Parts: sequence; C-alpha cells; structure tokens
Amino acid sequence: MDNRQQTQNPRPNSAVAPTMNNPTPGQQDEISQLVESVIRRAPMDAAGLLDKHENEALVEVLEAVEPSLSMKILSYLPEQRQSEIAADITEQLANRWTLNQQYEAGSVGRVMQKPIGVFHYNQTVKETISGIRELTKTALPTYVYVIDDVEQFYGLVVMRDLMLAEPDQPLTEIMLREPFSLSAETTITDAMQSVVHRHYPVYPVCDSLNRLIGLIPGYTLFEEQRVELISRPGRMVGVEQEETINTPWRTCLKFRHPWLQLNLLTAFMAALVVGLFEETIQQVVVLAAFLPVLAGQSGNTGCQSLAVTLRGLTLGEFAQLKIGAIVKKEAVLGCANGFLVGLIAASAMFFYATANGGNAVLLALVVLVAMIGSCVLSGVTGVLVPMALKKVGADPVTASSIFVTTATDVCSMGLLLALASMFVQ
Repeated sequence: MDNRQQTQNPRPNSAVAPTMNNPTPGQQDEISQLVESVIRRAPMDAAGLLDKHENEALVEVLEAVEPSLSMKILSYLPEQRQSEIAADITEQLANRWTLNQQYEAGSVGRVMQKPIGVFHYNQTVKETISGIRELTKTALPTYVYVIDDVEQFYGLVVMRDLMLAEPDQPLTEIMLREPFSLSAETTITDAMQSVVHRHYPVYPVCDSLNRLIGLIPGYTLFEEQRVELISRPGRMVGVEQEETINTPWRTCLKFRHPWLQLNLLTAFMAALVVGLFEETIQQVVVLAAFLPVLAGQSGNTGCQSLAVTLRGLTLGEFAQLKIGAIVKKEAVLGCANGFLVGLIAASAMFFYATANGGNAVLLALVVLVAMIGSCVLSGVTGVLVPMALKKVGADPVTASSIFVTTATDVCSMGLLLALASMFVQ
C-alpha cells in the first residue's frame, strides 16, 4: 500500500485525515484486514461492511482492491455516501466509475477495465516496444491494441509477432486486422456465448462507434458468468443473486418475501380449482389420494423442461432452433413419460378403488388420461414460461419455477377432477 501511495499524486481537496496519508502500522493492519474481508464477500455485503467505516478507510480499501470490484461496491453504497467520497477517490478511479456506471448492471461495460497497451497505427515496432517497456513499470499488457486517427479499434498485435518483427516496421504490417471485440452494451451471458470458442486471455471492449474504451480479462468474464450460473437456481425461486449466507436477515426478508406472497397467490389458484370440484371429490373420495401424485409428477416434468430451456437460453441454442419444434418435442416427450408413469398410477388406482368399492376400471382410465395430459401441458409450460418472460424483456430465470409449478398444479388437478366429474358417476 505504501508503494501505491508514493506513486500517486496527492488528491486535490481531499478530506482524508493526515493520519491516513501517513498511516501508522496499526492503521495499515486495519486496512489490510478490511481489504481481505471485502475480497471474500459479495459486493453488496462488502458495501454494507465498508459503510460502517469512515470515509478515509473506505477510500483506502476501494483503491486497494481490483477496479472492477471497486465499481461494484460503489454501486451498492448509499447515494449520499457515494457523494461524500467522490472528492476523495483518485481521479483515475472516479473516471472509470463514471464511465462504467453508464452501462446496465450485468453488461460488459459495467465490469470492464481501463485499456492498456494502446498505440497508434503509424508507430513503428521500435517505438511500440519502447512504450511497452515504460508501461510495464505500472501494468502488464497482454496485447498491443492499435487505433486509428479517430481512436477507432483498428488492429491487434500479439507480443510474439512484435518481438520477431523488424524495428522499423509499422504496426499496420504485423497487426491482425478487424480483430474480435465485445460491445460494452452486451450482457455477460451473451458475451460468454460469443467467447465460448475464443479462449483469449483478454478481450477488447468497444463502444457503438468502435472506439476502444476498455478491456475485460477472460477470468473476469468467466467469474461473472460463474456467479450468474450459481445464482440461477436461487433466482428460480425468488432468491436474488446478491444474497449470500452473510447477508443480514432483514435484507434477506426484503429479497425473498415478495416472491413468497406471489407464490401464496398462485397457490390459491390451485386451491380454487380443487374447490370447484368439491362435490366430485365428495362423491369419489379416492380421487383425493391421487391429487398429490398427479401434481408431483407433472411438476417434476415441468421443472425438467424448464431446466433444459434455461440451459438452452444461456448457451444460445434457441438461435439455431425454432420454438415450435422445441415445444413439439417437449409435448411428445411429455406424452411418452405421462403414458409410462400413468400406467403405474392407473394400476395403483385400480387396486385402490377396488378395495374401496369404486368404479375401478373407469377411475384407472381417468388417472391414465389425466397423467398423460398433465405431463404434456407441463413440458410445454416449461418451455413457454421462460420464453414469454424473455419476450417481454424480463429475466427468464426470475421465479420461473413459481409460475411453472402453479401452471402444472392447476392443469394436473383440474384435468383429473374434470375428467372424473364427466365420466365417473
């Protein structure tokens, strides 16, 4: 930390106390412990931890951690606190923060870093090598990024080609023209689909005018996607990705409770369907024993279809296939699965109804048809729910299982009771 402070210019109008400009060993240990704690926490939890400390310590920690992590932590701090420390953070960090905040959360632009190793296309190999030697005193460039007169991304040079080239050669003779780059507006998920077959250590990031505005290391991109994938099972049931085991219970309540209220509302819909056929259940009591069986099987079928659909959306597989074909496939699969499990369920109903004096053959047939129909509807629902959410601009993962489970419960129990009321006297 001392070396970093010695290389930085004094901050203008800084509110940092003199003791923090020249920290004591005890203060250095405190800052080091805070940095270690921040690195191990989710950005939202790290912001909550730092918000309890003075501005001076907060700024020291933000400048000590990776810039992309600093950007995330800053975004979770209260707006008043952000304004308080705005004058204390270094100009470089402030500029990156302002630029990154222009882009949506979950986009490449939000997590990109400052571009390094940028040279004009007219420069020679000798001039470029000299510039890189000076640059390596404070940074470690992976590639040479070539720009034109209007700062547009023009080409890329790998270090091997630079070292083997003649000193007087211009960069235009050894650069790779029209290299791959990411757009700052691209989502992390879409970026991962673009780079899945391009395993580069660093990816250039350009704006809408093709100007080089940032870099994103491959490990950062994959780390962001890892967090996204880990968070998906939780988001399917209303648990936000920012929540961790260290998140305070009040914050957890704020994240989870609205989805539980929604789930309660959808559960009432299933209860309403059962209530509509109360008279049928009273006449054919054995049906009540098979309602959870049907709901469980159809619900599992829907979740299987949902999981495959979400995986396909993540990997970009829907761009190559038509939704109609996928829905048809899930319908056929649901029919086959429903028939196979329906045979066993129908056999169980036959013996159960026989023991209780019911119309065993007709009830078994009702269970078989209801199982097939509910599994078909569940499989189709598992595809259509996330696709509908994506169509309206919502996250297809968010609480998808709540909607799928509700649909499968309503369809399965409603179908069984409707068939029973029609054919069973």
